[in-house]
Amino acid sequence: MSFSEWLVFVLIVQIVHFIGTWRLYSLAGRKPWEALIPLYNAIILMKIIKKPVWWVILLFFPVINLLIFGVLWIETLKVFGKKSKTDALLGIITFGFYIMLINYSKSTKYIGKITNYTPTEEWISSMTFAIVAATIVHTYFIQPFIIPTGSLEKSLLIGDFLFVSKFHYGARLPTTPIAMPMVHDTIPLLKTRSYLKKPQIPFFRIPGFQKIKRNDIVVFNWPADTVRQFFVKEKGVKKPIDKKSNYVKRCVGIPGDTLQINGGNILINNKKSTMPEWAKIQFTYNVYKKSGVSSKKLKEFGINDFTRKFKINNITQNSLNKLIPHIMGTQGNSINNFSVITGPKGLPFKLISELGLNVKELIGSSKIINATINEVDNLKKTNDFDSVVRNIIKTKTYNESYFPNRITFNWNQDNFGPVVIPKKGNRVKLENKTYPLYKKIIEEYENNKVIRKSNNFIVNDEKVDYYYFKQNYYWMMGDNRHKSEDSRYWGFVPEDHIMGKPIFIWMSIDGFNDGIRNWKIRWNRVFSKVSGEGKRVSYLPHFIFIIFLWQLITYIKKKYKKSI
Repeated sequence: MSFSEWLVFVLIVQIVHFIGTWRLYSLAGRKPWEALIPLYNAIILMKIIKKPVWWVILLFFPVINLLIFGVLWIETLKVFGKKSKTDALLGIITFGFYIMLINYSKSTKYIGKITNYTPTEEWISSMTFAIVAATIVHTYFIQPFIIPTGSLEKSLLIGDFLFVSKFHYGARLPTTPIAMPMVHDTIPLLKTRSYLKKPQIPFFRIPGFQKIKRNDIVVFNWPADTVRQFFVKEKGVKKPIDKKSNYVKRCVGIPGDTLQINGGNILINNKKSTMPEWAKIQFTYNVYKKSGVSSKKLKEFGINDFTRKFKINNITQNSLNKLIPHIMGTQGNSINNFSVITGPKGLPFKLISELGLNVKELIGSSKIINATINEVDNLKKTNDFDSVVRNIIKTKTYNESYFPNRITFNWNQDNFGPVVIPKKGNRVKLENKTYPLYKKIIEEYENNKVIRKSNNFIVNDEKVDYYYFKQNYYWMMGDNRHKSEDSRYWGFVPEDHIMGKPIFIWMSIDGFNDGIRNWKIRWNRVFSKVSGEGKRVSYLPHFIFIIFLWQLITYIKKKYKKSI
């Protein structure tokens, strides 16, 4: 819905409100016309039902206002003598229209403030406002977020529990007003959509105190999201912006930058990009040793992202079933030629012994690892390996896998661009050669109708040579460069998709995706910052000390009051 359509909708609501409540206003000692004037009628209603006037502010915040409307309907019914559970239920299921019936009933009387609430009513009231308060914090200030994948591995780890600030870059008002509070796009357990696609509110962001800086870690809505549930095959789903899946990446390019990737290195405006101290950039490498690359040696040097291969001579179906949680794949189709692929941990020795398996690790002369530049430098300093070579896709072939997903481009994950990142107000010349780079922006993100005739472009029924961008765009990439689905695959991230800035790790669990029995808390990361310099510090001891000190002061105060 456009702004003008919303204005018409609000005016209709005001008229309906007047028709359904003017007599109630009169019974409460107010003037009937006071029910007609927008905003003023809400202030007067708060006085009638004896609730704080500042509640009116909550009516202007999407999602939160849905809860407040329900409370106002019930409280309005109560002050006019309709205090039963049936009345409350009718008020909710009729979306407040039950009040209209009360308005025209001759027996309706104004009772005023209700003081004798039942314990159940008090509990419901407390729970409602706890949900309202939590929704305000969740939507406009701080939102929890879990790192589920390894696209930023070594910088942010799988199992890091983050607090994401909404106010650094400015909180967005939800564009989907009819949605269940405190959940994203799916209702837990029910696995159904948590929102209605229509109506939609025009995008608006509350001003923040910080702009996105180059190489900031940012949480955003995935622009290419067409899935309701990850890893579940289903027909494509078109989602509202604020209900698209949340992604976290590093913003390597900001509006106006010219970005290029050359041999895996990011160039911004023809200069090599310098990463922050805590950024742990990873690539895949081939490690070579003629006598065999030892998995044990790799682990001693802190390399923990590679595969191992084990040959099993006496495998059975029962044994295989018990090994499945520990393996990534199998090779061979007979008992005499059967092997399994595992991660760096290999196969549990205890389980192998229990199953009585004859297992031998196959050591090859090369192994692919995923590691940081510093880790690889340490490997090269030793005599344990013959050579370590970074995997770089040097051959450029035309493909549709990488942005802009057109066969006329030959870019890949290691050699990409150059591409100019759009900035609000900047223009781009419209021509067939470069139009694929900005097609999605112009037609989808900025909602323009485009007709192409040869090398001529008609935008919204007007022939133009240049297009002016309506908002800023960003380029997001994972630090785990060869294991990250990012802007290299699906392009620019619009400003209206930016959600917030991760600022704090409040919990970190190793083995998060391996089942609760395998969880181990990474104490050195608990209560630590997301970004910074120097050694990472956990502020958990400081927090515990403050809590202890606060409890001690509270105890002393109570003892002192008792003594006087």
